[in-house]
Amino acid sequence: MIVTGFLINILNPKLSIFFLAFLPQFIPADDPHPLIRMGELSAAFMAMTFVVFALYGLFASGVRDRMLRKPKVMTWLRRAFAGGFALLGARLAFVER
Repeated sequence: MIVTGFLINILNPKLSIFFLAFLPQFIPADDPHPLIRMGELSAAFMAMTFVVFALYGLFASGVRDRMLRKPKVMTWLRRAFAGGFALLGARLAFVER
């Protein structure tokens, strides 16, 4: 699963386009080593992104564990999702083309 996720991210052109469009504006035109500076900025961005996603994952894991321990919460969550899907289905049924 890790290899698949890695390959998906590496082969995704959005990330490369972001780095090539956004980061160069922070490198001075007279910088003697612009590729090294670009690498530093990219590494800083990736480190910050990793920290944010790791904290997000820890938070989501904690919330998930608390929700799974409470059957009443899970019952209401299932009902809310079922009601939401039913409403979306009804809305779709009455859409004019």
